[in-house]
Amino acid sequence: MSEYLDQVKDQIRANVIKSGLKIEPRGKNSFVLKKEGTDFMIIRDTSDQVEISFQGQRYQYDKYYTKPEHLAQVILNVVSAQLG
Repeated sequence: MSEYLDQVKDQIRANVIKSGLKIEPRGKNSFVLKKEGTDFMIIRDTSDQVEISFQGQRYQYDKYYTKPEHLAQVILNVVSAQLG
């Protein structure tokens, strides 16, 4: 797993677990947040960008402008809004 994604995972781990989600690795440079066995969100490192797939939409963030802590906050905001 990329260092960038490792930092993101470390920052979101406690909060996503409280929300009932599991973090599972998927492939070399991605992980998935799962809820009750189904994919809730997929986070993938594509070299220059990080891609988030959520509810059929794909969002891309430039890694050089989006620090891991900022991406982690985006993920936590979505989790909070969706799962309360």
